[in-house]
Amino acid sequence: MFVAEELTGIAGWAVDLMEALGAPGAGLAVALENLFPPIPSEIILPLAGLAASRGDLNLIEVLVWTTVGSLTGAIILYSLGRLLGADRLRAFARRVPLLEVRDIDRTEAWFSKHGAKAVFFGRMLPVFRSLISIPAGVTKLHIGVFAGLTFAGSAIWNTIFVLAGFFLGENWTLIEPYADAFQIIVIGLVVVVLGWWVVTRIRAGRPTEA
Repeated sequence: MFVAEELTGIAGWAVDLMEALGAPGAGLAVALENLFPPIPSEIILPLAGLAASRGDLNLIEVLVWTTVGSLTGAIILYSLGRLLGADRLRAFARRVPLLEVRDIDRTEAWFSKHGAKAVFFGRMLPVFRSLISIPAGVTKLHIGVFAGLTFAGSAIWNTIFVLAGFFLGENWTLIEPYADAFQIIVIGLVVVVLGWWVVTRIRAGRPTEA
């Protein structure tokens, strides 16, 4: 499928899985990416598309297996959220500086209202793609709704990157700079929001001067 010397690290690991298991190997790699966000699907998916363009894998099987892999990883995290539950999160919030029980209550209320949209669109955002499954489980979003929205959102994301690798062929690495920039933007926004939240909470906790 690939020359071993050409690919190392995560890319080489993903290729080894695909060479050993075929399209299910791509699905397994994507499932693990959901559980461990540092593994980038933006590398795994185009590589699977490249393999399909060479005839080493079947394109339809790749699309199906990678989406099944996304759903499998998401359901594991959803189950973790259900096991954790809102009560445990509230108990955790009482022990963590700057966190308050009302933060959990507000998050739960927001997710109960907008959870379906968050799950669907969250599947197309780096980092959130994995983490969004946990609050869905905590708030007990219906498993059928969760699975359907996760499958749909994952299918769109996976298809974009698999087809990019399929049509770009050996130039699949052209995708990386754009995917990396998108991920940096998302992470940067998260850092800014968290920083603003921490500063606001610290200021709110300061005693007022007489």
